[in-house]
This record gives sequence, C-alpha cells and structure tokens, in this order.
Amino acid sequence: MRLALFDLDGTLVDRTSAFADAIADLCHDHGYGPEIERWLLCELADHADRGDFARLRALFGLGESAEHLWRVYVDRMAAAVTCRPAVLHSLSRLKENGWSVGVATNGASDIQRAKVRATGLADLVDGIAASGDIDVRKPDPRLFELAAARCGTQLSADDWMTGDQPEADIRGGHEAGLRTIWVTGRPWPEGLAVPHHTVTDVTEAVDHLLAHSRT
Repeated sequence: MRLALFDLDGTLVDRTSAFADAIADLCHDHGYGPEIERWLLCELADHADRGDFARLRALFGLGESAEHLWRVYVDRMAAAVTCRPAVLHSLSRLKENGWSVGVATNGASDIQRAKVRATGLADLVDGIAASGDIDVRKPDPRLFELAAARCGTQLSADDWMTGDQPEADIRGGHEAGLRTIWVTGRPWPEGLAVPHHTVTDVTEAVDHLLAHSRT
C-alpha cells in the first residue's frame, strides 16, 4: 500500500480564518479587551500550546486558569476550522485507490486531533503524528516516521509528503526520504532543495498522486 502524508494547517484545513474567529470568540466570552486580543493574534499566529496561555495569564493578571483558557481555545478552534468538501472527496479517492493516508503536523496533540475530528478528516486518515506527541517538530524525520508507524507501515522511497511549509514539509520530507509536493503560497527560501512537484491546491496534489500511482 502506498503512503501519502499530508500537513494539516494550511494544507488540509484552513487554520488562518478559524484562528481569527476562535480568538474573537474567546475574548468576547471572557470580556477581554482589544489589548489581549491583539496579543493573542500576534503570539499565537503560527502555533499555540498551553504555555502560551500561562504567559497570557501572567502578563495580564487574568483570573482564569491557563488550562481553562487552553481548553476554550481548543474548543473554539475545532468549532471554527473547516476542510473543504473537495479536499475530503480527494482523500476519499486516494483511499479507494489503495493509498494509506496520514497526517504529519506540528502542533499540540489535543488541538490537532480536535481539528481532524471536527472537519470529518478522522474518517479518512489512517494515522496522525503531531509534534506534541513526542516533542519533535518537522522537519525532524522522526515525526514523519511516527506518522508512517501510526498508519501501520514504514517510510519508503515511493511515499509522498504534501504540505505548504517549505522548511517543515518539503525539506523535512526530503530528509525523511520521501517524495514531496509543495502547495504554493509562501516564499520559497533560497538554496532549499526543490520539491518533486508543485501545486496551488491540495486537491491537485491528490490528482498527481493518483496519476503517479498508475504509472
């Protein structure tokens, strides 16, 4: 069985719009003003974990516990995040054609899994590896190896990694011995090894995988 690994945020799901909505809801529900909202939008822009809310609580003298605020944020993100029907359909096609589908993602385990469950991806994904599982972040090859293991297999040179992050996903995929597909949108760093294929949307990546599997 061929293995296709995917990044989560910015590749399979739209974190950006969900993030802004989740922060707005959290601040509204707790009566926080614009200063706290701006801090959250800045500090949590790329990723978030429990420690961020401990810093928030200490900085602004908040009464709510960091654990409570983290749980609220996880719930709000899960409620706001989306995965387009076209993406779900594409992954379903991969599964129907004999591929195993995995997710290799940076981020806290509970929030990343909450997103997968909330968006319907859980029914299509064979295994998930989040950096919070083993305190290792992409591009470390160990996270890709864990994702393969969670899918019940081992990495091979015929397997693929698809993602939008040049360093984390493409360089990491290369270092793990995988073929790579870059979902464009971010600047490409000078000197970084190029991906095996480039697309503008993850559904195009699936099309490429299906065409490749027939050759």
